[in-house]
Amino acid sequence: MSVIYQRVALIGLGLIAGSMAHAMRRGGLAGEIVGTARSSGTRAVAEEIGLCDRVVATAAEAVEGADLVVLAVPVGAMGRVAEEIGPHLAPGATVTDVGSVKKDVVDQVGPHLPEGVHFIPGHPLAGTEHSGPRSGFAALFENRYTLLTPVEGSTPEAVARLRALWEGMGALVEEMEAEHHDLVLAVTSHTPHLIAYTMVGVADHLRRVTESEVIKYSAAGFRDFTRIAASDPTMWRDVFLTNKEATLDILGRFTEELFVLQRAIRMGDGDALFDYFTRTRAIRRGIIEAGQDTDAPDFGRVKTRKEEGEG
Repeated sequence: MSVIYQRVALIGLGLIAGSMAHAMRRGGLAGEIVGTARSSGTRAVAEEIGLCDRVVATAAEAVEGADLVVLAVPVGAMGRVAEEIGPHLAPGATVTDVGSVKKDVVDQVGPHLPEGVHFIPGHPLAGTEHSGPRSGFAALFENRYTLLTPVEGSTPEAVARLRALWEGMGALVEEMEAEHHDLVLAVTSHTPHLIAYTMVGVADHLRRVTESEVIKYSAAGFRDFTRIAASDPTMWRDVFLTNKEATLDILGRFTEELFVLQRAIRMGDGDALFDYFTRTRAIRRGIIEAGQDTDAPDFGRVKTRKEEGEG
């Protein structure tokens, strides 16, 4: 593929930005990749492993002359970073982000961007429980959706160019409104994460089950809860604070469904439970058919050496 952006500035050098750097390099999609991170330790690691062509000390320095700027920082820090880079953005540049919440990012970032800069918020629906500059890999976005939520004033040309970059990195790209994105993600990601954190917390507080038993006898269900709950706490704190309304709405609906199941169990209503589980099983089949997961018992996830030894 040919170069889509001459200079890409990555603000934040964790899993997503790191994977973007690897994927852009693999596809020859960027002329130069410049990176920065708030932590000097993160910058040092990024420099050591050659994650970017250049690693610089500040966001303001990183965006100089960039035709694409990617905000890959926690949602709660987006406004501060936008304020810092606003005066240094090149005319005609595109600013995007990779945050899990979109409406709040639009509200935080938009006011700090000068006239003539294209703002196209984005969200790659890809990730692992790992973080940091060493965690990225080029194949992260392959056959995974990236959602773009262009704001008013985003030109079709700028949107098409950003779409081409994500497609060049292997992603499936769709567009939607920011508020609808936040509702969809409250269902598919945010509330499930909250439930996972809660279930792990329940195990922690249930004194009749010892910690060693929880660890030793973790069946697949609880084990996957702990995998989800291992995600970056700063990111998830910010997600729930910035997507409050949609998450509370879905959490309320979840509570109602839980009461239905509680009643069926209490009343010994096996037919109701069977019908409920049959309906919800179809959702899982749909996810597999859409190519967004595998029906392998281990979900197709790569095993660690330790796990391979246990098998």
